[in-house]
Amino acid sequence: MNSIDIVLLIAYSISLICALLLMAALYLYFRRRFRARVVSLFMLAAFFFLGAYTVKMAVALWIRFSSTSGTEAMLGPLQSKIWAIAQTGTTLGLVILTLLIYTRRQDLFVVLSQIRKGRNRHADSHTGPK
Repeated sequence: MNSIDIVLLIAYSISLICALLLMAALYLYFRRRFRARVVSLFMLAAFFFLGAYTVKMAVALWIRFSSTSGTEAMLGPLQSKIWAIAQTGTTLGLVILTLLIYTRRQDLFVVLSQIRKGRNRHADSHTGPK
């Protein structure tokens, strides 16, 4: 293992840890927002992007470990497929975020309807508990 491998393993590990911490924080954010029945479309897109990026960092770490340990030939096709899926998700997330920013729609919110006792309730049709 040379110095570049060590630097990349450290960088990928730090990136993966930060991405996992951000995913956990965003999970808590979305739990609150889903309870309030209003979710930011921009934050959903950011969560999707970050999820795909997290998978990419995990695969990058996996690829780097397997290339230094010599098991690359056995796992190469699986790593390539997972990397392609994660890259597609990352690209899709970036496209969505870019469209939201450049169309000045980063403040769009999705109001989730709530079904109670057989009827739909929306945020604009009800002001308080019954």
